Amino acid sequence: MSIKSIGAKIFAKIKKYQIDKWAEKPLQTQQKVFENLIKKGKKTHYGKDFNFENITDFKSFSEQLPIQDYESLKPYIEKSVEGETDILWPGKPLYFAKTSGTTSGAKYIPLTRDSIPTHTKAARNAILCYVAETGNADFVNGKMIFLQGSPKLDKKNGIYFGRLSGIVAHFVPNYLQQNRMPSWKTNSIEDWDQKLKAVVEETYKANMTLISGIPSWVQIYFEKLKEKSGKKIADLFPNFQLFIYGGVNYEPYRAKFENLIGKPVDSIELYPASEGFFAFQDSQKEDGMLLQLDSGIFYEFIKSSEFFDENPKVYTIQDVEKDVNYVMIVSTTAGLWRYNVGDTVMFTSLKPYRLRVSGRIKHFTSAFGEHVIAQEVEYTIQKASEEFEAQINEFTVAPQITPESGLPYHEWFIEFEKTPEDLEDFALRMDQLLQKQNSYYKDLIEGNMLRTLVITKVPKNGFQKYMKSIGKLGGQNKVPRLSNDRKIAEALHKIIS
Repeated sequence: MSIKSIGAKIFAKIKKYQIDKWAEKPLQTQQKVFENLIKKGKKTHYGKDFNFENITDFKSFSEQLPIQDYESLKPYIEKSVEGETDILWPGKPLYFAKTSGTTSGAKYIPLTRDSIPTHTKAARNAILCYVAETGNADFVNGKMIFLQGSPKLDKKNGIYFGRLSGIVAHFVPNYLQQNRMPSWKTNSIEDWDQKLKAVVEETYKANMTLISGIPSWVQIYFEKLKEKSGKKIADLFPNFQLFIYGGVNYEPYRAKFENLIGKPVDSIELYPASEGFFAFQDSQKEDGMLLQLDSGIFYEFIKSSEFFDENPKVYTIQDVEKDVNYVMIVSTTAGLWRYNVGDTVMFTSLKPYRLRVSGRIKHFTSAFGEHVIAQEVEYTIQKASEEFEAQINEFTVAPQITPESGLPYHEWFIEFEKTPEDLEDFALRMDQLLQKQNSYYKDLIEGNMLRTLVITKVPKNGFQKYMKSIGKLGGQNKVPRLSNDRKIAEALHKIIS
């Protein structure tokens, strides 16, 4: 056992003890975060506009501040982008994370001196919790790869701009730098196809022990490694022990991954976003990710079924329930105030608070009033694939409201790695599973308002071609699981034809 792995185990025990301390006192932890946010917010233009001086508790906070999205907060963000100080948070942001918005074009999410450490500490603590629980720290001696955006940053008005993953790349601790791959030069390649080729060339002979990235893009990396070497990943990287992922649900990819790898590998799920690092999987035994209550983020929740009501009820962690779909609202040390992240979550545990991401409030299919969410379609395709021994590369779902003949239906676009022997039986089983989860969908089927779902096979690399066609080919971009219109569907049909 190396000195580095011994040190990792000791450090892991210390950090796990510290995490347990605040996790065991969730209400006190959130109250402390809330008080600090209000104290700092009083010094800002936003705080003056919304009378932070009169905020004494959560009731007054929720009455005085509106729930925001990017569009409503944009005037303040634009002032910060122009270099003005004390707009949303004291001083200037250190960085702006550039993200792709569906309605706003490019979005610029601030990262401040107070908020940026929470991103790096949470990722570190996720690994340390794994070490503390399993006792496995051997992977720290090998090479680690993080498939991420370019670390090249632009600078304007004394503030740096770039992708979140590229920004965070500047904060990799020194003790990991010598283990980190790919090289800075390769990581800086902007073109994703060229970058992936370079990553494969750099890593296929390395002693890779930890691999991290969005599952859909790590899968492509594994496929290219297999093409080059003719080997399964476990044979190419015999010491590969840990896969860290975020961004999308891993379960629909798991069977394909284990086939590519050639053995089961431990995994850690993360919930990072430009707006904050919200949660991470703290246990290999428990379901869900530990909500980061001490990371300068104050959380509020609205039931997704009530979100579009005129005055929906807002809950703090004190009042949330398990297995209820909530829209998550955050206030952060980056100066985002009552900000709708756009994600929906469900709590899997309340002692401690663990959750899983169930989807996006804007990504759903409800053309017929069924309101199918991402969690439901992901479970459906996962269970059906297990039963039929199918393997899925990628998928998305869209409504077909005006078919050429017959009743409307849900159209599932699926890129198979291994197609089930009987595709009709597979589709029927998927429909049964979806009906079982969503009573509204079941009622529509039984009431002859909809017919059972239809599968449209997407050719190999079809989703990659689609992402490239919209300028979103790359390790941090994801195909939406659900749409309420036919935009993605029409683009995929063009690729298929």
